Amino acid sequence: MKSAFLPDRGVIKVAGEDARNFLNGLITTDVDRLKPGLGRFGALLTPQGKIIVDFLITEAPGGHGGGFLIDCPKPLADGLATKLKFYKLRAKVTVDILDLGVLAAWDGQLAAQPDLAFADPRNAELGSRILIPEDLKQKLSDLIGAELVDASEYEAHRIALGVPRGGLDFIYSDAFPHETNMDRLAGVDFDKGCYVGQEVVSRMQHRGTARTRSVKVLLEDSSPEVGVSVMVGDRSVGTMGSSAKGKGIALVRIDRVADALDAGQPLTAGGLTLKLAEPEIVRIPAKQPIA
Repeated sequence: MKSAFLPDRGVIKVAGEDARNFLNGLITTDVDRLKPGLGRFGALLTPQGKIIVDFLITEAPGGHGGGFLIDCPKPLADGLATKLKFYKLRAKVTVDILDLGVLAAWDGQLAAQPDLAFADPRNAELGSRILIPEDLKQKLSDLIGAELVDASEYEAHRIALGVPRGGLDFIYSDAFPHETNMDRLAGVDFDKGCYVGQEVVSRMQHRGTARTRSVKVLLEDSSPEVGVSVMVGDRSVGTMGSSAKGKGIALVRIDRVADALDAGQPLTAGGLTLKLAEPEIVRIPAKQPIA
C-alpha cells in the first residue's frame, strides 16, 4: 500500500446547527447522506452552473466537534471560505480554514482506521483520504501500513484512472460538471433539492446536451504541455490536461472526436499523437451512467 501527503489540498470546516441545511442548499452533493467516515464528491457552482471549486466532503465525528470537513484545492480555500460566508446570511454557521492537509492512501486496505478517514467516492481505486497535519504524515502512514511516497506518484495514479483535476484538466469557473465527468464520478446528486446552478445542470442531464468531456488518452514518447490544443488535422477539438507515464487527460468535444475516429483521422497535441484509452466513451449519452 502507498500513501502520499498532497501539498496542494486544504481543509475547511463548516459547523453550527444550520450547517447541514446550509450546505445542502448550496452544493451539488446530498449532504443528508453524509456521516462520519463517509465522503462525498461535490462542487459549488456559479448560478450559470459552472464549477467555482470542486471538493470532497465528510462529516466530522463528535470527538472532533462535529460539523463538515471540506477537502479542497489549497489555493482556492480562502476564496471558498469567503464565498460560504457570503452565502450564510443569518444561518447559524461558522466557516474556518483548518491547519490540516490530506494524506491519500491507495493500492491496499488500511491497517487501521483513523478518525478523519474516508474512502474516495469518485473511484474505489483512488483509495482513501485522511485529514491530518502534515507533520503526522509518516506516523499515520506507519499506522495504516503504507509506504510514504512522493505526491507525484499519486498524481500519476489519478491520471491513469482518468479523474480530472481542476486547474490542470479544466479551468475553474469555465467548466460545467458534466464536462469534468462529475455526473459519472458521483459528484452530482440529481434527486436532491435545489442548489446554486442546479437548473442548468439538471437540464444538461435530462436533455443529454453535454458535448465536451474529459477523456483518458494514451501518449507516445513525451507528454504534451498542459493547455496545448488537441487537433484533428488543422482543427482544434479540445485541450490537453495533465499527463504522466504515458497516460493523460484531455478535455474534448466528443462529437468531433467521434467523427474523427469514424474517419480514421488521428488526434494530436503539440505535434504528438494521442489515442483514446476508451474510444467508446465518446459515444455514451450524457445521462447514461458509467459502471
